[in-house]
Amino acid sequence: MTFRSLLFPLAALTLGACATVESLPNDRVGETTLRFANGLPAGTVQLLRAGQTLTVAVAAVGMAEGDHGFHLHTTGRCTAPDFKSAGGHLNPRGATHGKLSPGGKHLGDMPNLAIGANGTGSAEIVLQGNADAILDDIFDSDGTAVVVHAGADDYRTDPTGRAGARVACGVLKRA
Repeated sequence: MTFRSLLFPLAALTLGACATVESLPNDRVGETTLRFANGLPAGTVQLLRAGQTLTVAVAAVGMAEGDHGFHLHTTGRCTAPDFKSAGGHLNPRGATHGKLSPGGKHLGDMPNLAIGANGTGSAEIVLQGNADAILDDIFDSDGTAVVVHAGADDYRTDPTGRAGARVACGVLKRA
């Protein structure tokens, strides 16, 4: 079994612990492998759909303990070592950054990813809005990257959240 094949069932089981059968994502519509700047795998991200609901399921490995900013970025490129090729946060409607900002959050904003003492962490994040419109934004002509940052997002500072350097990156591809 591969690393990737182990993580998807784990994410699905985790989702099932707090959802009804009707609300469980039943269609994997996107995926990526997160990689560190040295090319080693840092985890997987699955984009799951259930009707008009999209969920981002992440399983991360080999990261420093603590909270890490976790965002969708505007360009589907992950050029090491700094991953700046991924551009800024995915913000197709021109909103402010962070759930604590006066204007609310934009599409690329997601909660911090909590990494435990063993270097692993997982999360499931429901993206707000119409699934078809979100998928159009994610799979636009230049694609979308998923980025994990060195530090925690403060949920308020526009446009970055002061989450620090980009430590892992992956380009979402249609499943």
